[in-house]
Amino acid sequence: RMARRQMDGGKRMSTLYELTGQFNQVAEMLSEGEFNPAVIDTLEAIDMAIEDKAENYARLIKNQESDSQAIAEEIKRLQTRKQTIDNSVKNLKLSLQDSMVQTGKTKFKTQLFSFNVQNNPPSLEVRDTSVIPKAYFIEQQPTLDKKALKEAVKNGEVIEGVALVQTQSVRIR
Repeated sequence: RMARRQMDGGKRMSTLYELTGQFNQVAEMLSEGEFNPAVIDTLEAIDMAIEDKAENYARLIKNQESDSQAIAEEIKRLQTRKQTIDNSVKNLKLSLQDSMVQTGKTKFKTQLFSFNVQNNPPSLEVRDTSVIPKAYFIEQQPTLDKKALKEAVKNGEVIEGVALVQTQSVRIR
């Protein structure tokens, strides 16, 4: 919000919405034949203001994109660190379990902790899917091949239930 209300020489800068409205009014005056130097001056002033405003927007957008990228990289770094810690915990537990089993002390207490080697719930290990009866397989729902569908429509094929739409977006380079 502060960026929207920046001051320019003591005057409040118009919002992009206001500038677009002013630009449209001037364009409408020009289309109605009200051509005079004042209209051109106003058009140039608004045009410059839109450029300035767009530049400020671009700076904000680039800053936000940069922050997002930095956060994504930090997330990746933290995920890697978490995986390392999780693997360390797993290895420490396996080492402790091996020691407990080898010494025959599979259940004991200390002042701070209780230790017990116990059986986990049974898990299923699949060794050969080709011999498993079909009744144990789940049918997958059909998946729409949007890429092939788009190509077909682009090539002129008429397919009910779809439409090729053209949208617009701002590109900032």
